[in-house]
Amino acid sequence: MADLKKLAEEIVGLTLLEAQELKTILKDEYGIEPAAGGAVMVAGPAAGGAADAAEEKTEFDVVLTDAGANKINVIKEVRGITGLGLKEAKDLVEAGGKVKEGVSKADAEEMKKKLEAAGAKVELK
Repeated sequence: MADLKKLAEEIVGLTLLEAQELKTILKDEYGIEPAAGGAVMVAGPAAGGAADAAEEKTEFDVVLTDAGANKINVIKEVRGITGLGLKEAKDLVEAGGKVKEGVSKADAEEMKKKLEAAGAKVELK
């Protein structure tokens, strides 16, 4: 029982990127696919402290701050970037938040450009 609780805590603590990787592993190696609407959106750990700010940042989070007037195009871009299903992408666009975590500056800027072209407001953190 304690092992299951520990496993549940580890799953809940996954970042969006780690959850996506877990989904891929379960699908490719074990043939397990989550049920439609079964994906769990989890918030990543709190941002690093002042020590991280002193170093030059090499990993960025792409954060959707506003979907804008044309949500459909933004949802399409979010699906393309994250691989999420339609419902999960729609929920993310409506709630706002991290689209991708821990990506390189070049990748983050490319994602930002695509999302802004679709009408969204995006920040890199």
